[in-house]
This record gives sequence, C-alpha cells and structure tokens, in this order.
Amino acid sequence: MTSSEPTSTRRRLRSGAPAVALLLVGLVTGLPLGGCSIPVSDMPLLGVSDDQEKDSNGYLAVNALPTGREEKAMEPGERSKLESELIATRERQTAAAAAAAGATASASAAK
Repeated sequence: MTSSEPTSTRRRLRSGAPAVALLLVGLVTGLPLGGCSIPVSDMPLLGVSDDQEKDSNGYLAVNALPTGREEKAMEPGERSKLESELIATRERQTAAAAAAAGATASASAAK
C-alpha cells in the first residue's frame, strides 16, 4: 500500500484479513477431518439397527449367500440342443458376413 491510498481502503483490507485467515484455517482443519466422518445412516442415535437391511437396491451384501435353487438350472439334453442351435447360428452369421465382404470387394473392384 502506498501513502496515496485513502485510509478507508487500508482499513477494509486489514479488516478482511482475519476473516480470510479464519476461513483458511477452517478449510485446512476441516478437510482432513471430513474424511474421518461416518455416514449419517450409520449413527446409532438415529435408530438404525444392524438387523435392518441397509442396501435398498436389491443386491446381496458381500458376506451374504444366495438361497439355493429349487429346480435344476438346465437338463443335459436341453443344454446340448441349445449349444447346437447357437453353433448353427454362428456359422450362418459367419457365412453371411463372408458373403457381404465378398460382395463389397467385388463391387469396389468393378469401379
């Protein structure tokens, strides 16, 4: 600051300095402590017990096992039938892709 500045400007600059310093101290101490906080839903004072399911999206917890199936997943005959159908579909798609690539190559060669 120079002596040509009015005294009111100097006072405003000086009066804002403690507020800025206080804000910086709050940020410097608040950010590390904020990482240590726990979610509000886990606080015991709010009445959430460990028996209640905390995951509302339908997924099981990491340590929970799914219930057993009541029926078999697939019979061996049904499985082999589906495998053969998938193989046949894959072969048809491969043949169709090869035919399309051949048609594209012959069309570009004709130009």
